Amino acid sequence: QVQLVESGGGLVQAGGSLRLSCTASGSIKSINWMGWYRQAPGKQRELVAVITSDGITNYAESVKGRFTISGDNAKNTVYLQMNSLKPEETGVYYCKAAVATLLRLSNYWGQGTQVTVSS
Repeated sequence: QVQLVESGGGLVQAGGSLRLSCTASGSIKSINWMGWYRQAPGKQRELVAVITSDGITNYAESVKGRFTISGDNAKNTVYLQMNSLKPEETGVYYCKAAVATLLRLSNYWGQGTQVTVSS
């Protein structure tokens, strides 16, 4: 079994910064990619940023230039540095990872961490 645990959410004023962390643990053989998604109240979950084990990144257009995703393969951890936050970016931020165990390759989700940006 694989678990993803996020941390770093909280309350911040518009224009402020937060740094999210997500660590994967369990019966991990390898991790293909890790990423962050967010879900605002009443809206669908959407991609924020992903990073592959080779360090290739992809961002939602709305966060380019303000958010930075990075990873530490040795620690099975991904980070999301969020700068110049906007009130509309309030929501629950979820970590997702494509993890290979000895049995299969599957996607896993974390439990989510709340980010609230006040105006």
